[in-house]
Amino acid sequence: MKDLLLITPPFTQLNTPYPATAYIKGFLNTKKVSAFQIDLGIEVILALFSKKGLSTIFELAATNNSIVSENSQRIYSLQDDYLKTIAPIISFLQGHNATFARQICTPNFLPEASRFQQLDDMDWAFGSMGLQDKAKHLATLYLEDLSDFIIECIDENFGFSRYAERLGRSANSFDELYGYLQKEATYIDRITLKILEERLQKVQPKLVCFSVPFPGNLYSAFRCAQYIKQHYPSIQIAMGGGFPNTELRSVSDTRVFQFFDYITLDDGELPLDLLSKHIVAPNNSKTPVLKRTFHLKDGAVFYNNTSTQNDYKQSEIGTPDYSDLCLDKYISVIEIANPMHSLWSDGRWNKLTMAHGCYWGKCTFCDISLDYIKIYEPIAAKLLVDRMETLIKQTNERGFHFVDEAAPPALMRALALEIIKRKLTVTWWTNIRFEKSFSANLCVLLKTSGCIAVSGGLEVASDRLLALIDKGVTVEQVAQVTRNFTESGIMVHAYLMYGYPTQTVQETVDSLEMVRQLFQMNVLQSGFWHQFALTAHSPVGLNPSDYNIIPKYEEITFANNDIQFTDTTGVDHEQFSYGLKKSLFNYMHGICFEYPLQKWFNFKIPKTTIPPNFIEKALEITPSFSTKSNAKIVWLGNTPILETITKSKKGRTWENLKMTFHNTATSFSITVEKEKGDWLATILEKIAATTEDTYTYAKVKTDFEVLFPDFELFWYSKPLNTLKDNGLLVL
Repeated sequence: MKDLLLITPPFTQLNTPYPATAYIKGFLNTKKVSAFQIDLGIEVILALFSKKGLSTIFELAATNNSIVSENSQRIYSLQDDYLKTIAPIISFLQGHNATFARQICTPNFLPEASRFQQLDDMDWAFGSMGLQDKAKHLATLYLEDLSDFIIECIDENFGFSRYAERLGRSANSFDELYGYLQKEATYIDRITLKILEERLQKVQPKLVCFSVPFPGNLYSAFRCAQYIKQHYPSIQIAMGGGFPNTELRSVSDTRVFQFFDYITLDDGELPLDLLSKHIVAPNNSKTPVLKRTFHLKDGAVFYNNTSTQNDYKQSEIGTPDYSDLCLDKYISVIEIANPMHSLWSDGRWNKLTMAHGCYWGKCTFCDISLDYIKIYEPIAAKLLVDRMETLIKQTNERGFHFVDEAAPPALMRALALEIIKRKLTVTWWTNIRFEKSFSANLCVLLKTSGCIAVSGGLEVASDRLLALIDKGVTVEQVAQVTRNFTESGIMVHAYLMYGYPTQTVQETVDSLEMVRQLFQMNVLQSGFWHQFALTAHSPVGLNPSDYNIIPKYEEITFANNDIQFTDTTGVDHEQFSYGLKKSLFNYMHGICFEYPLQKWFNFKIPKTTIPPNFIEKALEITPSFSTKSNAKIVWLGNTPILETITKSKKGRTWENLKMTFHNTATSFSITVEKEKGDWLATILEKIAATTEDTYTYAKVKTDFEVLFPDFELFWYSKPLNTLKDNGLLVL
């Protein structure tokens, strides 16, 4: 028995658990509150995509006479092949039986339907990715074929990472979702509720908490809550997470509370702490003292924010706890040959956050008025790495995805240094702003600590629109920063936007040209275009007239986030969607850079005004011969092998010191005067990244000048420049 049951309803990700319940369970551990967590999504998927689950699907489809299309008829006729292969395919995608990849890649082994029509491009897309990735992609297409069958014949709302999403998107009224919940449960609902019943019997909770991050989780959360209300009326039910945080801030429809007793907003730790105390150990108060919590009072929706207690600090919320979750059951898939998207769907990642909120907090398209972004609070690097070590022991996984809005560069530096100091071997990636703080040296440090990829918003690749967005960067700056990451061996993904208010056709074309050049210069490896969406809590949504748009407001009784609007410029931005995405797909594969931009569109566009060498010129490096006195100096290399060499010329004899350094790939040597070489060998030990000491440029300079003059002459000498190219960093 546990007091709380934490649930992520279907569906989020196949490859790794959504972290919200793990965060909350970690916090509850610090309060000695007993809790059990489940990811219903992965459990339902595994029940559905099993021999028993597929057998039932094929039987239902035949019984319902719903097998209409030629594609579904083909899948149904191949049902024996699917039933024979489903178990080993799922096992392979869970990371077992690696040798099965060869069989999967054998022609005519897997049953193939419409998703396999794209296979002409397999060698092009996966030629350099290896057998395992190719097999994962084929297995993913196999599952997507089955998904298409389920959507057509069983449940039109099915999706691997979302379920009945349309019912939760821009649902200003609760009517449609409420009506859908009055219908008979679907086959997928029945699987979900069967698993839920088993967990309720086992855990016997007093409070069930649903974390609903996306619209695609909303329907299942309501369906599960409905079941609990019908069969376990004494259990209290709460909802929190990303969806209510952004969409349900104006909820007023009392019917919502036929399903949920409480809806909490923003950081869930304090609201849930107070709520659990109220339910587990009630004080019989008619109106409990709660934080940011909706519930019914006197027959109306009441926003209870009566507690004066401050939210918990990030240092107080504990380490995420992934216990209870079936970590060995998640499925790694590769849907498309996009290197960054494969990180989202392939492999299991421990999720952590470097800082609460966003340190920039100005982008005008973002919901910066909400506390989860507005309130910025970083976590100390030592505590972060403590949490990483705890999670490694708990999950036996060394991969970390830091899910920050934008990871702060200074904290990333401190994190990297702490990882290196502890000699941890980890792999990590995160989201950033492309700001100038990401110097070449900092990127090398991040790579050394295990950073493999970053994603960041280039948004509209136009300096005028970047200024309007208040992004705080320019295209030239983005090019230089992405170059620094790329040259250090860190993959870069750019979020790209079109259709921002006041954006002209010319600016869209020029943005595409910027993107083309960034890929051509190989400073971007991955990207994704999305059309601007107006949200209620963004500066644009709060002040639409400042951006020359006319919102179309609806009466809000349920969800309120996405707002329809009219752009007074009259540009049809939707028409650019296909051409932007098609061109990007080709650029990511390193081809078609020579194509005129007009080729991507079936309507007339203006010629770009961007010079063809704009990005190339932005990347021209001007050597810097100045170093800030407070810059941190760090040595990433090993201890050198020293050899004294005696030189003679015209009767004069002197000694030089040859210093030979070995790294994982190669070795190199430098030669300096013996006395300066001895000093250098000593200072390299002191500034090694694995030491506790901190040496600034000023401190190193002072140390040198105790013995020798002209530090700058030595610091910018050829031997020292060689060291700077091989691990001597100025941060």
